[in-house]
Amino acid sequence: MAISVNYFSTLMICMILLLPALCYGTQSYDSKATFYKTSDGKGTPSGACGYGEYGRNVNDGLVTAASWKLYKNGVGCGACYQVRCKDKALCSDVGVKVKVTDSGEGPGTDFILSSDAFAKMAKHPKLAHMLFPKGVVDVDYKRVSCKYGNLIIKVNEHSNYNGYLAILLLNNGGYADILAVEIYEEKSHKWIAMRRSYGAVFDLSNPPKGNLKLKIQIKEDGKTKWVQSDKTVIPDHWKAGSAYETDIQIP
Repeated sequence: MAISVNYFSTLMICMILLLPALCYGTQSYDSKATFYKTSDGKGTPSGACGYGEYGRNVNDGLVTAASWKLYKNGVGCGACYQVRCKDKALCSDVGVKVKVTDSGEGPGTDFILSSDAFAKMAKHPKLAHMLFPKGVVDVDYKRVSCKYGNLIIKVNEHSNYNGYLAILLLNNGGYADILAVEIYEEKSHKWIAMRRSYGAVFDLSNPPKGNLKLKIQIKEDGKTKWVQSDKTVIPDHWKAGSAYETDIQIP
C-alpha cells in the first residue's frame, strides 16, 4: 500500500515536534474546574494523598484536588492531567499540567486547582484576575505523563523501627496507576503485602528486619502487571523520614 508524502510528513512532525500524549491521541474529557486559596498560591501539605510538604511544592505548586472518580481511593494520587479552560477570551490553548495531591469535588467539578494552577490557564498573567471571579470554569482535560525518573520511597514520619512501617510513594506520575505494594522478607523468602493506609501511603505492622526489596503492581491501558526492584530499596535499621531512590520506573 502506497503512503502519501503528506501522510509521512505529518507523521514525522508529530513524532519530532509534538508531545507524545498528543501523538498517541490521548482522549480528552469535558468537565469543570475551580480553585482553592493558600497563602502562597501553591498546594496544601494536608492533602488526602499524604504527601505533606511535597504536596505543597511539587510541580512548582501546580497541583489539584481530584474528584472521587479520578482520585480512585488514592490510586489516582500522583497522576498528572493537562487541564484547559474553554473561555477562549481569557484562556490559553495549552492550559496547565497539574499533579493530583488531594481529593475534592463540587457539582460536576473534577478539579479543584491551586490558585497558581488556576491562574496558569489564563492566556497571560494579567488576565488571571478576570478568571478568578468566575469561580468555576468549563474545561477539558486528559491524562498526561509527568515522570520524574526512578520512583522515590519515603518512610513516613509515624513509622517506628521494628514495630510499624509506613511508606509514601513520592514521584510517580506516568500513565500507569499503582495498585499494590509488597516487600520482600529475605529470612522467609516471601513477599509480604502492604496495606494502602490512605492516598499514596502504604503500611505494615511488625515489618520484617533486614534489607527490603519492593514489588509494585501497576495498571496501564487496562493491563495489570508487577514490577520489582533488583536491589535493596529500604535498608535495615531504616529511619522515619528518610527517603530512598528505587531502581523502579513507572511507565
